[in-house]
Amino acid sequence: MTGEKEILGTCPVDRGLTRVGDRWSMLVLRDVERGLTRYEQLRTSLGIAPNILSRRLAALTEAGLLKKRRYSQRPPRDEYVLTDAGCDFLPILMAIGAWGRKYNGAGALSQHFDVKTGGVVRPVVVDANTGAPIGSRPLRFEYPD
Repeated sequence: MTGEKEILGTCPVDRGLTRVGDRWSMLVLRDVERGLTRYEQLRTSLGIAPNILSRRLAALTEAGLLKKRRYSQRPPRDEYVLTDAGCDFLPILMAIGAWGRKYNGAGALSQHFDVKTGGVVRPVVVDANTGAPIGSRPLRFEYPD
């Protein structure tokens, strides 16, 4: 039997996009991070069809980015919260937002503010080993053996 890693190939970008590669999934993660954790809150915020939202929530839960948490026993109701994997995706969303602001930023746009300092958050992706911003230095790509 072929393993999931073999099916997905060696590209980590491809593997990541397999889990969250569509607009709706990323917007669901964005809204959950903002505190909209209940189905109806998400549906209202996103203006998404119920069947699409249900599929995205199930896929994000199965992929380990969200988990269900029961908030009502009668009737049974669940809310969705970020897992560690979901929290680790937030900087990626912030980077996508910064890119969108830079290249598609006409008009009024929402912003993130640091609660402690009050300053506008300006995300940047850096190499943890050197501190250099990604894209500022040449990189070499290698396939696994």
